[in-house]
Amino acid sequence: MDGVHCSTCEAVCCRLMVVLQPEDRIPLHLTTHSPEGLHVMKRGEDGWCVALNSVRMNCGIYETRPTVCRRFVMNGPYCKAIRTEYSGPAASARHESAA
Repeated sequence: MDGVHCSTCEAVCCRLMVVLQPEDRIPLHLTTHSPEGLHVMKRGEDGWCVALNSVRMNCGIYETRPTVCRRFVMNGPYCKAIRTEYSGPAASARHESAA
């Protein structure tokens, strides 16, 4: 897989569950609790984090984003794995069945 850059990122990590830490200062209207009781970022009906600017495909709260998002390394091993999973054969089948 080629290197990922801001212009080609696709923000796939913004579909992951983002568990908030006590030190995170995220506005409450952007958060919820998971069925397991974890304090997490809300996701929209489309499955994307509610802080994602879907037009620009970037974080709308980048300067105050959660700790876990700050630790996420663009083009690191985990990034590559979730991008592969998102664009793999199972994803193609999901897109075809939705059409």
